[in-house]
Amino acid sequence: MLKNIVVLILLSLGVVFGLKHIQPVVLALANSRDWVSQLLLQVFSGGEIGSAIRNLLSLLAMPLIIGAIPAIVYWMSKHRMFPYFMHVVWVVWLVQTTAIVVLHHAVV
Repeated sequence: MLKNIVVLILLSLGVVFGLKHIQPVVLALANSRDWVSQLLLQVFSGGEIGSAIRNLLSLLAMPLIIGAIPAIVYWMSKHRMFPYFMHVVWVVWLVQTTAIVVLHHAVV
């Protein structure tokens, strides 16, 4: 429990002091979701169901792609499955979703 609190404090300090460097990365992650969504616009119709499927796939694409990068490197070096693949995907998904919600809230 104490280790978790210390890690949380250290990560929070890292975010506070590195915000200027982290913000462009988070914006790029949110913009890449928009880019994937625009690419999928050619495949799915502009109706309500097509738009929902396009948004779902674009929301899932970047975390899976980013999670696949360390998994491929791990596979090439160890010839075993990457044990933390879903952890990486969840973290990227949470960061991306938070950025999208914040950006959407700022626009509206």
